[in-house]
Amino acid sequence: MKKLTRRIDKERLLLGLAAPLLALVAALVVTALVILATGKNPGEAFSEMGSYGIASDSQVYILNKATTYYLAGIAVAIGFRMNLFNIGVDGQYRLAAFIAAVLGGALTAPGWIAIPLIILCAMATGALWAGIAGFLKVTRGVSEVISTIMLNAIATSVIAYLLQPGKLAELDEAGTTVRTTPLPKSSYFFSIDTGPSGILWGFLFVAVIVGIAYWFVLGRTRFGFDLRTVGQSETAAAASGVSVKRMVATSMLISGAVAGLIGMPTLLNDSHTFSNDFPAGIGFTGIAIALLGRNSPIGIALGALLWGFLERTTNHLEFEGYDKEILGVIQGVIVLSVVIAYEVVRRYGLKRQQQRVGAELAAQAAATTKKQEVA
Repeated sequence: MKKLTRRIDKERLLLGLAAPLLALVAALVVTALVILATGKNPGEAFSEMGSYGIASDSQVYILNKATTYYLAGIAVAIGFRMNLFNIGVDGQYRLAAFIAAVLGGALTAPGWIAIPLIILCAMATGALWAGIAGFLKVTRGVSEVISTIMLNAIATSVIAYLLQPGKLAELDEAGTTVRTTPLPKSSYFFSIDTGPSGILWGFLFVAVIVGIAYWFVLGRTRFGFDLRTVGQSETAAAASGVSVKRMVATSMLISGAVAGLIGMPTLLNDSHTFSNDFPAGIGFTGIAIALLGRNSPIGIALGALLWGFLERTTNHLEFEGYDKEILGVIQGVIVLSVVIAYEVVRRYGLKRQQQRVGAELAAQAAATTKKQEVA
């Protein structure tokens, strides 16, 4: 039996490596065909992407983008591990960033007090907004997909209403952009000046801490075990004494709190205010990255870096004469390839494991029968 276990574990390792490789090959082939269909040389496009993507200024850009994408992926993954589809991350982080920007612009406290307050305000706003969907689900059975979609629309309307001169916003010095009151310089989060490569956002380290906390809580605590158990089987979890409704509500609150952090790198490290051009759509990007990373903290990090790389390099390709829609095509192809490849490999691995176990049990049964006949 030990020999069988070692063999299965070895196959599992090989299958684990085969899935991303299969997805990568499929994505490259489909992307190459798409580029060929536009009349361009895919070899030249891939070469241009590679050389431009490893430039020092591109590396800083990719890390900064990956910081927000990683936080979005983690926020979505928390719901996925619970078998919840928190599609409202986009509204949660935008409303959280807006409220935090209003608070930050009004604060006159020193930075070591103001920055934590701004971050906590964003997390609380995101948690409360996600908590509405959690409350509706556990009390009324409302699907979190429906409620979070509606909450996204409500958040957009609330921001649009409050982001007007005379309410919680003002015109900038040029009189062309509506924004919240800019944060005082004491409330800026620290950055790392890398010279000609650009400014590396210090919130990158907060994202790393969030990833470590995600790994530890879900993989090394009773709460994480209960959360994963509910996600796999609510009936089994309830039979073991876990309150399913409490876990659903708690998971939505935590997912929303992490979602509240998504806009903080931009607010505290870059724009220092909330305006109409504040980044939108990152919550939906987080869904793709969580799928791409298979809800693993390391996988999500790799997915976030890949997304930042693709955004940087395909934008460069547009200046080289390639169609601007290539980015969306590549991103969609990669996500589909990963989902399909992992499912194919999972089914093949399950079939192989069943065959191995069946063969081993048959051999043991045959050996037992032979001993009985000899006796």
